Amino acid sequence: MEEPVKDNRRGFFGEGMKHLRPYEEGKEVVPGITAVGTHGHSWAHNSHIVTSGSSKVYVQADVTHVPFLFARNPGWHAFYDQDPAIAEATRRKVYDMLVAEKMLVQGFHYPFPSLAYVEKSGSGYREIAVPWNPTI
Repeated sequence: MEEPVKDNRRGFFGEGMKHLRPYEEGKEVVPGITAVGTHGHSWAHNSHIVTSGSSKVYVQADVTHVPFLFARNPGWHAFYDQDPAIAEATRRKVYDMLVAEKMLVQGFHYPFPSLAYVEKSGSGYREIAVPWNPTI
């Protein structure tokens, strides 16, 4: 068991750090990909907006870890949100923006194909899944 821990330490605190380039929230990481601070799930949690021409997709990471629960009930809190109050505020801010901008969202924990649009529903939100298209 010690070997994976040792490899992890070496990767994240040793040689691996020489190959990482930190980036700032609110700025482009590389052309077409902007980092967005989405704190609450973890202290440095980030999501990204990927742009190509006039098309955008919001890659939300764990803003709504289990979207069918936390998008519909953004005020619910789970043990994996390190700061529940900030996580809730982040969910509401992100999902209000997705509704207002009619922006496509990709969620790590969304069902396949993991793409949706969002609309307001009561005091929460609901996802409108985008059908799979192999030519995307």
